Amino acid sequence: MQPNRLIHEKSPYLLQHAYNPVDWYPWGEEAFARAAAEDKPIFLSVGYSSCHWCHVMERESFQDPRIADLLNQHFICVKVDREERPDIDDIYMTAVQLLSGRGGWPMSVFLTPQGEPFFAGTYYPPEVFAQIVRQLAEAYRTRRDEVLQSAREIAGVVQRVTAARYEQTEEEPDPHIVGNYLQQLRQHFDAIHGGFGNAPKFPPNTAFPVLFWLAENLESEDALQMAQRTLDAMALGGIRDHIGGGFHRYSTDAKWLLPHFEKMLTDNAQLGWAYTEAYSLTGNPLYEQVAREIYDWVLREMQVEGGAFASALDADSEHEEGKYYTWTLGEIRQVLPPALADLFCHVYSIRPDGNYHDEATRQLTGRNIPHLRAPLPQIAQELGMTPEELEAQMQTARQMLLQARQQRVPPLRDDKVLTGWNGLMIESLAYAGLMLEEERYTRAAEQAARFLLQHLRDGEGRLWRRYRDGEAAIPAYLEDYAFLGTGLLQLFETTEDE
Repeated sequence: MQPNRLIHEKSPYLLQHAYNPVDWYPWGEEAFARAAAEDKPIFLSVGYSSCHWCHVMERESFQDPRIADLLNQHFICVKVDREERPDIDDIYMTAVQLLSGRGGWPMSVFLTPQGEPFFAGTYYPPEVFAQIVRQLAEAYRTRRDEVLQSAREIAGVVQRVTAARYEQTEEEPDPHIVGNYLQQLRQHFDAIHGGFGNAPKFPPNTAFPVLFWLAENLESEDALQMAQRTLDAMALGGIRDHIGGGFHRYSTDAKWLLPHFEKMLTDNAQLGWAYTEAYSLTGNPLYEQVAREIYDWVLREMQVEGGAFASALDADSEHEEGKYYTWTLGEIRQVLPPALADLFCHVYSIRPDGNYHDEATRQLTGRNIPHLRAPLPQIAQELGMTPEELEAQMQTARQMLLQARQQRVPPLRDDKVLTGWNGLMIESLAYAGLMLEEERYTRAAEQAARFLLQHLRDGEGRLWRRYRDGEAAIPAYLEDYAFLGTGLLQLFETTEDE
């Protein structure tokens, strides 16, 4: 099969779709000009390379010649990597949330040739998606005025919502804002499992700095307790990669057990900072251990040539979500000596029938996600061991399992370098280098900073968003300037190198 236009792109996500029978365009003037010239609406699909359901929809729908023919006949099809173009993602995700009441990826949006949305959703099974494509094509052909009017109204609402989000004000900040925010956190806090709200449950990465600030500056006991309860629960759960370090994207259940397995640079930068800060405030050695595991994973698996950091690891390998990270009991017994295997399985909740339920069917898969049923010191006490003895044996087991896991087919790595995301990791590593007294982390932060300043700045000091295969492209966004700026400031505080 001949490739489509995406073959000329640098984004790993776009390149994954380069051999689809769908006649994809990248976002740009060419696609919109053709839509206007042929008087066709646009189908916009937005996702990212490590997204499990993006892979599912690509496999089920975009590789299907029947669905591809429908799309190519009636629409101009545009693919966007949300990590390259957060501006496009933000605008059309607002439309998805307004029209469907929920968000997520892959994002599936149908637009007028002027870019105004008239239908929006996320993942659709192939038969449902084919029916939607037919119905929308028919509506655009037979009820054009109605569709265009609806699109104008939706675009107006999206514009007002996004404008309000970035509205500037001359007014003084509300002195009650911190108290109100803390009260909202209290209302949504899960006192049993940590975190906020119900499943699916994301690590509250943006809440941690606020909670720690409240604990340090206003001596808020409950702020610190909410942060600690959440960090403790996540450290026990399957959302943490107990074998290789780092955290998966989010948990599909409230207990942090069943994750979506993609690993994002941003999440791990923020969580590394959170565990480091928690350690500095409490002295709890668990927090130091988890933080070090995050950073060691980043340096082992996420560094690209030159010292910057890749964006993400995929959720899937060998067309199966989580296959790289999950284990059967037999696989564990093949790697570990019998006594150590028994102990590991007891500590990490490994079962003969598995503990990993398929997300769609809720049936056990026979595979296991290693997770702790209780903190290690508690398990050690139950077993009549010291925590140090148990941790030493578990460290040996984890290292042996990691070496065995590295022989598997790994998830794909999205190796594009994003300025803002690297800025977050630079800040996180530099802070950890200072607080954990670990020179390796500081050196890694310096190396990444030098890479960005050399390769992602133009001659006038303006930043680029993305670097891959020797090409820097896409003018940087505000988040890139902000995150790199804070990263460089933290690096200066750590090294005092101007």
